[in-house]
Amino acid sequence: IDGQDLQAVSRRSLRAQISYVGQDIYLFQDTVRSNILMGKLAASDSEVIEAAKAAHAHDFIMKMPRGYDTAVGEGGSQLSLGQRQRIALARAFIRNTPIVLLDEPTASLDSESEHAVQAAIRRLCQGKTTLAIAHRLNTILDADRIHVIEEGRISEAGKHDELIALDGRYATFFKLQFARELRQLVADEGQAVEDCSESGR
Repeated sequence: IDGQDLQAVSRRSLRAQISYVGQDIYLFQDTVRSNILMGKLAASDSEVIEAAKAAHAHDFIMKMPRGYDTAVGEGGSQLSLGQRQRIALARAFIRNTPIVLLDEPTASLDSESEHAVQAAIRRLCQGKTTLAIAHRLNTILDADRIHVIEEGRISEAGKHDELIALDGRYATFFKLQFARELRQLVADEGQAVEDCSESGR
């Protein structure tokens, strides 16, 4: 990494250069502020707020009973999944490392939460080396290089457009996924129209 042989550095040193945001978020039974500070214990209040804003978390935090001093409950039980994910992103923002590791960070989110998290992820990854593991392909469409892994081996590699043109496994997966999402969107729109009709609007 950056010309350095990883065999010559300590594991602790390497991990200090990486921010991780995964699918399963663990929050400590403490306040919102304390959970964000896990990324950088010596950070100031202004740094905490800036990190939360960057993660699209500040607005919902300020609506909580005690703002940043609100307890999140065991494992973050007082927050929605999307809110927990944005707290984890704020933790990564305040950590501000040159390498970001994303492991299915939007896999379990509803569409509204996913939009906010995706916007925060794009900002988090600007100017950084990012490794993203994803089944939901909208997380990686703009990646410099995509590797398709099957049974532990790389079966295809390239940019999104190159893999679509190849018309292999990635292209098939892409078409199936976005056809499914389009059907869901149409179904949601239909339900919204029906709900409005029933309410007389």
